[in-house]
Amino acid sequence: MLERKPRKGRTEITFVLPADTPPGAVSVVGDFNDWQPGTHTLAPRGDGTRAVTIALPGKSTHSFRYLAAGDYWFDDDSADGHDGANSRLHT
Repeated sequence: MLERKPRKGRTEITFVLPADTPPGAVSVVGDFNDWQPGTHTLAPRGDGTRAVTIALPGKSTHSFRYLAAGDYWFDDDSADGHDGANSRLHT
């Protein structure tokens, strides 16, 4: 799930997943972090989910995917669209 907070000239995107699905560490990787795993790792929240927030430029489009333990790549069903194997989001 994606949560969005518009800010002046940028949008804060919070990437949210259930606490244990998939199990193990999960990071969001995309063109905004040069597809580097571990740069934006989701952390537990008090509501039983895990999340990470990234500030992205306003009025831009980005490709991303999630990477879980065991080299398990997956997409976000709540993304704005898909471009091949990647999820897409618009700020």
